Amino acid sequence: MGTAQAAAEPTVIHLNQVGCQFLESEHDINRGYTPMTADDCRKINAETGDKRLAEAKVLNLQPGRYVFRVSNQNVPYELGFWLRGDGLAARALLPSVSGGGLVTGKTQDYEIELKAGEYVYSCPLNPTPDYKLVVR
Repeated sequence: MGTAQAAAEPTVIHLNQVGCQFLESEHDINRGYTPMTADDCRKINAETGDKRLAEAKVLNLQPGRYVFRVSNQNVPYELGFWLRGDGLAARALLPSVSGGGLVTGKTQDYEIELKAGEYVYSCPLNPTPDYKLVVR
């Protein structure tokens, strides 16, 4: 593969979902949540979400092409992924990517070209906090 082709390849970001959280976003600390439904995560996040977000790792990236490779690590129901601009105005201006179909043990790729700005990412099906991603 030539240098020009290699440069055109997107950067792969690996994210693993466990119950109610993305591991990498929370410094690889598995909180041990064992939800059976999305409602279980809503209750957990109501109690712990703000504190976990305050301590969460902000993902800092440069503009460019990315593949978010997201895995469902033993959550017993279907998950998804949603990356979008942070706030209504940013959502209208910045690219987004989303999708579902992440059954237990499955990994799926979500490709996007990120522009400079502030984003959040989460899983609406395994309700997680809205983790920050900044592109500069």
